[in-house]
Amino acid sequence: MTFVSTFPVTLLFIALLALVQIPMTVAVGLRRLKTETHFLDGGDEVLLKRIRAHGNFTETVPIVLLAMAAAEYAGAPALLLWAGGSALLLGRLVHYGTLVNSGFGNGRAIGMLLTLTPMLIFPGYVLWALAELNL
Repeated sequence: MTFVSTFPVTLLFIALLALVQIPMTVAVGLRRLKTETHFLDGGDEVLLKRIRAHGNFTETVPIVLLAMAAAEYAGAPALLLWAGGSALLLGRLVHYGTLVNSGFGNGRAIGMLLTLTPMLIFPGYVLWALAELNL
């Protein structure tokens, strides 16, 4: 199957990040089964960490991918898209691993910085591109 896309870089990162989310979702479900906790965290610290790590991923990734798609549509250079997408992917992996394994540490901060950077740069590029159009 062949298709031409307006958003080839963004589509790749959407696919990768969707695949990354699968084990996060499964980890929460498996812990729920083990602890027989059907709602909230039941006071289980491991489940709470998994829920928050999964939730943080779910809270941040979609908006960055939307901003990335907008930047790609606005003509952002491929290097910017690859760097931002890679930072997002790496940032989410580092943040998740740190949160689930220890709950604290430099990894969480590094993961958030790697996430917040494209969260700032992509919409910044879009606003710059719109300003160039004198809107």
